[in-house]
This record gives sequence, C-alpha cells and structure tokens, in this order.
Amino acid sequence: MHMQSTPQRAAVAAPVARRARDYLLAGWASMAGTTIEWYDFFLYGTAAALVFNKIFFPTLDPILGTLAAFATYGVGFIGRPMGGIVFGHFGDRIGRKSMLLATLLLMGIPSMAIGLIPSYQSIGYWAAALLVAMRFLQGMAVGGEWGGAVLMAVEHAPRGRKGFFGSLPQTGVGFGLILSSLAMAAVTALPEADLLAWGWRVPFLASILLVLIGWVIRVRVPESPDFERMKQSGQPVQAPVLEVLRRQPRELLIIIGARTAENTWFYLVVAFALAYAANQLKIPKAAILHAITAGAVLSLATMPFCGWLSDRVGQKRLFIAGLVIMGLFVAPFFAMLETLHPMTVWWAMVLGVGVVFPILYAPESQLFAAQFPAQIRYSGISLSVQVAGVLGGGVAPMIATALLASGGGKPHYVVAYMVALAVVALVCTLLMRSHHD
Repeated sequence: MHMQSTPQRAAVAAPVARRARDYLLAGWASMAGTTIEWYDFFLYGTAAALVFNKIFFPTLDPILGTLAAFATYGVGFIGRPMGGIVFGHFGDRIGRKSMLLATLLLMGIPSMAIGLIPSYQSIGYWAAALLVAMRFLQGMAVGGEWGGAVLMAVEHAPRGRKGFFGSLPQTGVGFGLILSSLAMAAVTALPEADLLAWGWRVPFLASILLVLIGWVIRVRVPESPDFERMKQSGQPVQAPVLEVLRRQPRELLIIIGARTAENTWFYLVVAFALAYAANQLKIPKAAILHAITAGAVLSLATMPFCGWLSDRVGQKRLFIAGLVIMGLFVAPFFAMLETLHPMTVWWAMVLGVGVVFPILYAPESQLFAAQFPAQIRYSGISLSVQVAGVLGGGVAPMIATALLASGGGKPHYVVAYMVALAVVALVCTLLMRSHHD
C-alpha cells in the first residue's frame, strides 16, 4: 500500500509543459460531453415516467406498466459498473481521449435508436427487449464516461486549479437535466395522440446533433499529460482493474463508502422525494419538477464555485463539510416538504439540488482521482464511483421507499438512513489521503 503512494504523488503533481488552450479546452470538452450523456440518461427517465408504459407495455395495467417502464430505467444502473470496468481498463491502457470519444458514441447511438424502436403494436415484446438493450448500453456509457471526463479535466488542469476544472464535468449533470426537462416539456405540450405517435421520439433523435457537437469539441482535445508521461516511461499496467483490486482495495472501499451518501442524496431529492411529495403529500408533480429544474439551474453556478472553493480549502475538507451539511439538512428537508407551503417546498428542492449537492459533488473529481496512481487511476475511480452509483441511485430509493412504508408514511426512518450513510461517508473520507498540488 505504501509503495503506491510515491508514484501516485509523482504522477499527479509532476509539472507538464502545456498551453493554456489545452487545459481550457479539456475542461470545456469534459463539461460538454457529460452534458450530452446526462441529457440522454435523464431523458430516458422522464420518458419512462410519461409515455413508455403506453408505448412498450400497453397490455399491462397502467400502474404495472409504469413499474415495468421504470424497471427498464433501472437496467442503466446495472450497466454502469461494467462500463467502468471496460472503459477504465482501456482508458489506463490506451488513453483517456479515445475512451471519451467511444463513450460519447455509446450513449448517443443507443439514444437515437430508442427514438426509432417500433411500438409494442408493431413488433410485440421485441420492442421492450430492444429498449432494455439500449438502456443497458446507455448505462455502460455513463459508467465509462465519468472517469474519463474528470481525468481529462483534472490531469490537464494547472497547479492550484484542479478542483475547479474537475468541477466542470460535474456541472454537466445540471445542464443535462435542464436540457432533457426542456425537451420533454416541449413535446408533452403536443396533443396526446401526437405525443404517443411521434412526439416522444423527437428528443431522442435530436441526440444526433448533440453527439456531433460533442465529437467536434472532444476530438480537438490533446491526450492527458499524465497518461502521456506514463506511456513514455513504459509504465502501463496489463490488467488495471485487477491491480486496483489487488493493490488498493482500501482506496476502492472508502471511495464507495464516501460516494454512496452523495449519490443517495441526489436520487433521494430528484426521484424519491418527487414520488413522496406527489403521492404521499399530494403536492402537484409539476411544482416539484419546476423546483428540481430551478435547483439544476442554480447548480450551474454553485458547482464551479464549489470547485473553485475546494482549491482554496482543500477537496477533502469541502467534501467533509458537505457531508455534515447534508446530515443536518435531511430532517429539515422533509419538514419543509410536509408544510405543503408552495414556496417552502420549492426552497427545499432548490437547496437540495442547487446547494447541498454541489458541495458534495464538485470536489469529488480531484479528491477521488488523488487516491490512485496514474497507471490505474481511470479503473480505480470508475469502478469505485460506479459501484457506489448502483448502491446510491439504484438500491437506495427502493430502501427509502420500504422505510417510508415501515414508518407508516412518515419519513423519520428515511432521515435516519440518510444520516447513517452520511456518518459512514464521513468516516471513509477521513481515511482518505489529502492531496495538495
């Protein structure tokens, strides 16, 4: 374990001659790419809630059809760890840039294909099978995308600004959420017959334009200087994922523990709280969705600000502060929802998405990347972050729903669960090594 620390610090901190244009282009390219990929990922979730039950599962009861549509949404989370393993391996062996281009296509092409899948009336259950297959590929793309995007931003960034540049791909989540919400809002304004016949397909087919834009931007970015240095010194590892599991299981586990809390918080606010507010508290869905979108808009400013702040106070310290704030805010968050007062409910969602989430999410890029040497960094952060994504985004909302039922519709067990995750994450973060570039 100790032997890994010396090459790690050298790989992260050693100066590399590069132009300002290179790291600026790398930062913006990372943000543009993650915006496109999260647009596609969120677009699917919105369509699953609104139309997929009628297009692909019309023979089922409406409630069962909606559940089936959301089950296909969950398939994307299963694909994430596999994408992290596959693209992490080749990202450490071949290069960061080529994997970023590959994941862009792997997200964009299935998204366009979803817009072309015939309905159940045309090809029966094959329609649902194709939908599941495309969703799995989308999950793989997201699983491979994050590691490459943050490494291109962080490894290109100048000394003292890695936190800020690492927050740029994180900002793409907000952009993607906003674009997908606007796209679906536009087509859902159509008459229902037109929406079901062709309207829902338009946002998916529009992915071709976003992919072309992302490709043009990303193809101009030079390879990561850390990877170039590693390649010149003849250091690439033959099996990076196995090396991570064998040499750095501690780092793998503490990142999973730390990141699960942040990811659970995000999906607790944007998915579970949406269902809780609408079904349990009878708050109009449109009001919650507007508040989530407002929080995403706010995150476009707070995410890079928190990245900038992390360069001043340290990524580890800011992440710890975020965990404390999250743990303290969980109970007030649900209390604000239970007031049923429109403005109070609005502020609960906006603060959850636009303030608490960025404090946690922005410093993760540099904080997590610093735990691994360059030779296995793509594999290390991809595997750990995507496993945490399954636990946070895939499993945690179901646990929260079960806890809500156990509490008779009251969220006190959910609050305790979230606080417990924050405590676990706090312990894991304290075990991480700090990094000063």
